[in-house]
Amino acid sequence: MTHFAFVFPGQGSQSVGMLDAWGDHPVVTQTLQEASDALGENVALLIKEGPKEALALTTNTQPVMLVAAVAAYRAWIAETGKVPSVVAGHSLGEYSALVASGVLTLAQAAPLVRFRAQAMQDAVPVGVGAMAAILGLDATKVIAGCAEVTGAMRALGSEFANEVVEAVNFNDPGQTVIAGSKAAVEKACEVLKANGAKRALPLPVSAPFHSSLMRPAADKLREKLATTAFAAPQIPVVNNIDVAVETDAERIRDALVRQAFGPVRWVECVAAIKARGVTTVVECGPGKVLAGMAKRIDGTLTGLPLFDPASMAEVQSQLAGAAA
Repeated sequence: MTHFAFVFPGQGSQSVGMLDAWGDHPVVTQTLQEASDALGENVALLIKEGPKEALALTTNTQPVMLVAAVAAYRAWIAETGKVPSVVAGHSLGEYSALVASGVLTLAQAAPLVRFRAQAMQDAVPVGVGAMAAILGLDATKVIAGCAEVTGAMRALGSEFANEVVEAVNFNDPGQTVIAGSKAAVEKACEVLKANGAKRALPLPVSAPFHSSLMRPAADKLREKLATTAFAAPQIPVVNNIDVAVETDAERIRDALVRQAFGPVRWVECVAAIKARGVTTVVECGPGKVLAGMAKRIDGTLTGLPLFDPASMAEVQSQLAGAAA
């Protein structure tokens, strides 16, 4: 028996036409209709035709990535009937994982992630915050460098009280994403390169996600989640903020709130997944980012993408081969 996990991607993997390869697969068509009804707009048309700029808007990106991931997951279940032993999602992807686990319905999750996206965008005006990927530097040195820059900027006086930069996504051993106020992120990029980082790449995002600047968004999200009914998970979900599997609805809600302004501990999430006996990590949804990360985090893991019928067949083949 091969133990496999499904993981779900977050923002950044979206593209116009990302569901085209599914054709008129009935499960995918039904999923798109469900999401369209829940959001009051034609989600299928937005994904199929874009434009790219519309898909890149956070308030659109979060719902379309959720829908695309859930569609792929439902297609897998319909075709194979094989349920993963554990699921997780990177940032926004945690909501896809909760739908796969049965904690939330798609009709609940689609408006919820749009609300989350709007709250995040409202928390920090466009251009005020920033994010950057730091490559080739140990995470502990990234954390220390960010603390150094934040302290130095705040020491300049009260007008710099909101200047902050933090490590927010621990993606793999060689990649940590930082976020915060624009000036602090830019300064941190300089400092971290001087401290040995191979590269510091600014990310094309509209807000400093998972930084403490997102606390106002988390407060709004807390109120929204309090009125959302949660079912008991049918599959264990490893969460981002605590690297924990929760079954209590209130604890799941609280983790989602703290996730909005806290770090995505993905390296630890993958380690926790492996500790449950998993040998294959399947990235369910557009892109191949998490499949690659899984292999870089732990070379003994197999990472496979599942985003269309051809890749789904490949995952089936690989799992069958591993079980043989």
